Amino acid sequence: MEVTDLAELLAGANGFFLHFVAAIVLTGLFACCYVWITPYAEFELIKQGKTAPAIAFSGAVLGFAVALAGVIANSISLLDMLVWSGFALFMQVLVFWGLRLLFADLCRRIADDELGPAWVLSSFSLSTGILMAACMTM
Repeated sequence: MEVTDLAELLAGANGFFLHFVAAIVLTGLFACCYVWITPYAEFELIKQGKTAPAIAFSGAVLGFAVALAGVIANSISLLDMLVWSGFALFMQVLVFWGLRLLFADLCRRIADDELGPAWVLSSFSLSTGILMAACMTM
């Protein structure tokens, strides 16, 4: 292996670590925003053994992570990644608010540990993330 090959390898590793750390921070930021906008305390309900809040929260985080993976794969710079990640966060919040408008008692039912509404929210969140990731490849 030549010295230039090693330098290229290290440069690629630097980009990997920069994007990976940014992805971890952005996912944490998304999780905090999501917990902040929901009217129920996800982690407290999960500690109580309730499944529905865990399903809803997990679907939202996975939906964001799938979209974020699409962003990372197609971004041309770290700034580009940050901008499109913000859009992915915004879209996930819109999914939550949209379903909350469609189902007035969505939050109460999830907090009461009803699985149906949790699965609906989770599947819409994940589907939105998959569609966003696919649209970012165009």
